[in-house]
Amino acid sequence: MRHLIPILSIPMLLAAQPATTSVETILANRVEESQRVVGMAIATIDKDGAHSVVARGKAGGDNNRPLDGDTVFEIGSITKVFTSLLLADMIERGELKAEDEAGKYLPEGVAMPARGGKRITLLDLARHVSGLPRMPDQFQPADPANPFADYDTAKLYSFLGRVTLGRDIGEKYEYSNVGVGLLGHLLARRAGVSYEELLRTRILQPLKMTSTSITFSEDQRKRLAIGHNKKLQPVKNWDLDVLAGAGAIRSTANDMLKFAAAHMGQVKTPLDAAMARMRVPRRPAGQKRMEIAMGWHILTQTGTDLYWHNGGTGGYRTFLGMELGAKRAVVVLSNTVLSNDDVGFHLLDSRAPLSMLKPSKERKEIAIDAKILGGHVGEFALAPTFILTITTEEGKLFAQATGQPRSELFAESETEFFLKVVDAQITFKRDEAGKTTSVVLHQNGRDMPAARVK
Repeated sequence: MRHLIPILSIPMLLAAQPATTSVETILANRVEESQRVVGMAIATIDKDGAHSVVARGKAGGDNNRPLDGDTVFEIGSITKVFTSLLLADMIERGELKAEDEAGKYLPEGVAMPARGGKRITLLDLARHVSGLPRMPDQFQPADPANPFADYDTAKLYSFLGRVTLGRDIGEKYEYSNVGVGLLGHLLARRAGVSYEELLRTRILQPLKMTSTSITFSEDQRKRLAIGHNKKLQPVKNWDLDVLAGAGAIRSTANDMLKFAAAHMGQVKTPLDAAMARMRVPRRPAGQKRMEIAMGWHILTQTGTDLYWHNGGTGGYRTFLGMELGAKRAVVVLSNTVLSNDDVGFHLLDSRAPLSMLKPSKERKEIAIDAKILGGHVGEFALAPTFILTITTEEGKLFAQATGQPRSELFAESETEFFLKVVDAQITFKRDEAGKTTSVVLHQNGRDMPAARVK
């Protein structure tokens, strides 16, 4: 699920117009040269409407067969686009309205938080402006390797009954897994079926996405790419209960191309009106040039709108992006927890930076004096509206990027630190007097400087 695991990222910055790096070159670098990814499939639709899938690497586990367009991956938070499509479809059918209060579809006696005389609507949930946090505060998995399996309806209702909204409803974008998970639950309740049944009958069957589901079939398990952590060790698949609408779908490159082709109007489907509805209205999404519609994030540069969403679970990273005007799309599916957003954006726009990766190295943590850690505290601008905030607490150093969770930093030296939750490092630059004046974020093969602003 997008940002379930803290990820440092910055907006796509355009450079001069270079040639697009080929899919084959990208795959060779990620899978073989850097050995940072066990397997990856990249699917594209070009301006002429041609579909292509290129894959490299292995599925992992006992069924260690090569990947292809029918290999099954967890798509994580790209599921949220499907949930918003369900909302749009139910609006088109007259079954509900975007402005309906979310609490209308909860059982009698279950409270829904409100603030300032306003109540959360279904559209607020789809656009991440409900005021609900990223995750419920009582999220304490029985099995951290499969963290959502025991987060059930009773826990969600308990959370809703006592949570206090951190900001006014509709005031500001704040990405919320619990918000979209709740939306999927409410839509299923309105339809009187499970979320998976609603998904299957309203989207998967009309689009002929025969290899996409939440519950594995026996055939899907045979085609499954096993997920891997950053050390390339196999991990468990994630099972989502009441929050299925936030990230439970499993799919293939071929099926995701069908989904993208339908959104771009390459084929006529019963969902055409609902897909058009998803694209409006738009509102700011917390970063420069970024907006949110119904489920889709929209990055606008040089007059071009890129509709996109990414995803991540315990062993997978995924990306879906479309340039509707040019009718081009990119799907990137990987069975390793390494971000591939840069791959997706670069294949959509060659000016977007692409990281060519080197093999990772083993990092060793050392203890650092608290006074030295305190000297690194401050705010550093990676971009005008994207700040990296460094703080200390109980002798530990933390980094938090704008709109993202706080992550602990671990020292390799007085100035070199690394994260454990994602493959990223931070170098602190000091002047002759020993004062930290800037930092450099190292992530996905890029070195991104940030000057102190506070």
